[in-house]
Amino acid sequence: MTFIKEHTENTSILQRIAKGDQTAVQDCLDQYGNLVWYLVKKFNGNAEDAEDAAQEIFIDIWRNAARFDEAKAPEAAFITMIARRRLIDQLRKRKRQWQFQSLEESSFAAHKNSDRQMQVALDAQRASRVINGLRPERKQVINLSIFGGLSHLEISERTGMPLGTVKTHIRRGFQRVRKSFGAESASCSDFGLA
Repeated sequence: MTFIKEHTENTSILQRIAKGDQTAVQDCLDQYGNLVWYLVKKFNGNAEDAEDAAQEIFIDIWRNAARFDEAKAPEAAFITMIARRRLIDQLRKRKRQWQFQSLEESSFAAHKNSDRQMQVALDAQRASRVINGLRPERKQVINLSIFGGLSHLEISERTGMPLGTVKTHIRRGFQRVRKSFGAESASCSDFGLA
């Protein structure tokens, strides 16, 4: 694939641009446009970003034309270096924007998560206060169920209460907790007690 057209003049295009030759700008676009487009498309997946990058590269080429020294490097190498620098800067900028957006999103998620954790903690304290205010036998049955992880039958065996009484104490205890949260219509299945 040929990126550079042959140029027969003795003075380089960049030297002519540096001297203010208006025709040299079009010659630069004609001769190095394919090279710049190849590099830009290699670095950018988005066509709109590619066009912006190509324009910025040519502006950089025109601004830096006076720095070109054909004794140090060929004109194509100088243009490739400018294009490469501009494209790397563009990639770094996108990466910083992505990291900043990612940081904002993660801090929002962490904030949202900590708000949720705080609400759960407050709800647990509220439920605990309600449970602690229950009659002693009801409180005991609920604590054995929640903190002891015992089934209704195990609670019945441990306390000597009839199974029906254990179930009634748990159901009424949780109804009291739900009522304190304004969820009177919730069923026992909401608490895994069905």
